[in-house]
Amino acid sequence: MFDLPPGAREVPTRVVLLTGASGSGKTSLTRRLGLPVVALDDFYLDHDHPGLPERFGIVDWDDPRSWDADGAVAALVELARTGHTDVPVYDIPTSRRTGTTHIDVTGSRVVVAEGIFAAEIVAACRAQDILADAICLRRPRLVTFWFRLLRDLAEMRKPPHTLVRRGWALLRAEPALNRRWTSLGCRPLSPTQAEAEVRALLTA
Repeated sequence: MFDLPPGAREVPTRVVLLTGASGSGKTSLTRRLGLPVVALDDFYLDHDHPGLPERFGIVDWDDPRSWDADGAVAALVELARTGHTDVPVYDIPTSRRTGTTHIDVTGSRVVVAEGIFAAEIVAACRAQDILADAICLRRPRLVTFWFRLLRDLAEMRKPPHTLVRRGWALLRAEPALNRRWTSLGCRPLSPTQAEAEVRALLTA
């Protein structure tokens, strides 16, 4: 078998990869768009998976090594080519997968795959010829910090002291993260700009 050149493989659905700092507005944007969504955070590994990275004496869930990139790509490829796939269901408070769910996007030209590790699979999705766009959301860091903290406290994702400590660490790391995501192929856009760009794909 030989590889087809980019653009030669027709797929009914293409993927917009959406990343950005935790709290940058990814979920809010996907709600406004009203498109099918794959939550890439559901591809986190279980807390007892061998070899997980650690920070502050606990698993570092902001490290891509805590996440199943290969599984995410395989699911997106199947979704783009067949219109449906099974994805894990991940429970953040207990840090483990609790089951699977079936996603069917038959008839949709675009599906959004959002999560803090979306940039890690830009190259793989492009190589599989399923990528429509890759976007990194950006807004002021203090705004992102505040919205992230309010969300995580409301959802009781982790103990409050852990959330605050993690939040400050992410606040300091955000500029470097944005540079990394851009270097991996994501376009830096505000939530408003990103919404306009994705909507334009639907009419192209």
